[in-house]
Amino acid sequence: MSGPIVRLSDYVPCAFRIERVEMRLELDLECTAVNTLMTVRRTGPADAVLELDGQELRFEGVTLQGRELENGEFETTPEKLRIFQCPDVFDLGIRNRIFPAANTALEGLYTSGGMLCTQCEPEGFRRITYFLDRPDNPCLFSVCLVASAAAFPRLLSNGHLVDSGKLADGRHFARWEDPFPKPSYLFAVVAGDLVCVEDTFTTASGRPVTCRVWVEPHNRDRAGHALASLLLAMRWDETTFHRECDLDLYQVVAVDAFNAGAMENKGLNIFNSRYVLASPETATDADYDGILRVIGHEYFHNWSGNRVTLRDWFQLSLKEGLTVFRDQEFTCDTLSRGVKRVTDARLIRTEQFVEDAGPLSHPVRPTSYVDINNFYTRTVYEKGAEVIRMMHTWIGADAFVAGLDLYFARHDHGAATVEDLIACLAEASGQDLSLFLRWYDQPGTPVLRATCVLVDGQARLGLSQTNPRAPADAGPLPMPVVVSFVDADGETCLIRDPGIECTDASRTLGLLKLTQAAQDFVITGIPADATVCWLGGFSAPVILETEDDVPSMLRRAAAAPDPYNRWDAGNSLMLTLVRQDLEGTSPPVFAQYL
Repeated sequence: MSGPIVRLSDYVPCAFRIERVEMRLELDLECTAVNTLMTVRRTGPADAVLELDGQELRFEGVTLQGRELENGEFETTPEKLRIFQCPDVFDLGIRNRIFPAANTALEGLYTSGGMLCTQCEPEGFRRITYFLDRPDNPCLFSVCLVASAAAFPRLLSNGHLVDSGKLADGRHFARWEDPFPKPSYLFAVVAGDLVCVEDTFTTASGRPVTCRVWVEPHNRDRAGHALASLLLAMRWDETTFHRECDLDLYQVVAVDAFNAGAMENKGLNIFNSRYVLASPETATDADYDGILRVIGHEYFHNWSGNRVTLRDWFQLSLKEGLTVFRDQEFTCDTLSRGVKRVTDARLIRTEQFVEDAGPLSHPVRPTSYVDINNFYTRTVYEKGAEVIRMMHTWIGADAFVAGLDLYFARHDHGAATVEDLIACLAEASGQDLSLFLRWYDQPGTPVLRATCVLVDGQARLGLSQTNPRAPADAGPLPMPVVVSFVDADGETCLIRDPGIECTDASRTLGLLKLTQAAQDFVITGIPADATVCWLGGFSAPVILETEDDVPSMLRRAAAAPDPYNRWDAGNSLMLTLVRQDLEGTSPPVFAQYL
């Protein structure tokens, strides 16, 4: 797709704000009539023209304060509707038609196996009606769906069902109201033949929330794990991050032919069936774990993305990186922290590092794009999550939670930036985190060179960093480097040096805060026969270069205090032995190492 270049530096607030929207969609596979009435308020200059986004729409008319506008009072183009001479506050009505069956872009409203469903992130709502289709315009939605009762027995949208009934012509209707403002990319509609499994979740404040998982009738018996995962995610988010579900009804829909993997639409998450359905006869452990993670991820967006959304699409990692981190922690706490951390580190090392090294390398927060769809990448999501994790490690879990509490309170129902999140974490922790913005701005994978000299009861540690992909004038990146030590008997050494922060209460995992291109650290009380274990828990997404030999790898693989280090040492050991074999004349004796 080609088009004009959109630049972060060009962002300006919109001159108008849509405060409330009332929509009526007369649903049909071939042709859907859309009537929209929106309350609009001017927020910019008095001479500003209201410019609404639209794509593949059949325009039928527009009213202002109930009066039909005439030619010259508005202008339509293939991608815009412009309204001239707007009052400060006004009601704007728009009539248009859309054609779901012909919508091969699978954005907006489209057909999916005889059903109708939507995908509006990032810019699909403009394929439903003319709108300020940008994330910094959260507004209240009231939606009335009308359709054939035989073809579409279930009519679902965001929020709460406030009215429904039968019409005389064999159709029926359902009216939904979302009590919370949301940007247009979180709008959702699903219409089709669906059944649900449901349960009730009681929030920490004692409020009941009805939880439903909607599936096609033949999949009813395979939805139980998804429902159980949703309830687990709700409880975990309350306990860990103080985030209570804000709705009385929370719904998940599984669609066999949904074009995206999953979508966090407010109160109506839509999933491809592979991320919802499971049965013991056909699903593996990995399938069950994947459902837990993805259900959790989309639910966690209810706060990190929905209640606090994005100022612009350049901030995509603000919601996705933060929410990936939250779903990783949820999976760690629910399953195995060690296994999950190894899995996530392996994904970064085998896929995101490759992306960073290739022709499509880009920073976590890009500075320009032609099509924002191109930035739903491992860098924005997974590397973005690693940046969040580094700040979590840097300031500690308690300060991080306090910072998120401040972020959600300060920006509730608003549109935020990466800078806003970092400012809240810094304020809550009392630490300057401004250098972490460099992780959002620099492309490429840093190389971390680490050395250790053990002498006179001290560990003298040297760290230096380079990033070949970074601009020449880019400053060094802040890196939390977690280290530990294992003595000759395979016992973990305690870090008694009071000048060294530790990430664990037992003081076995030291935290080195690298802020310069090269930096030296000294830890006292470390025996001369100890082996250093670098980058515990994969504490920074870097390529690590050390002077490890085979005995050091053996000791780390057997006795390092964190699972990631043991896994990494085992991998390094086997690669080293294979390399020695290829360079030598006789095969290595693997058994003696195993």
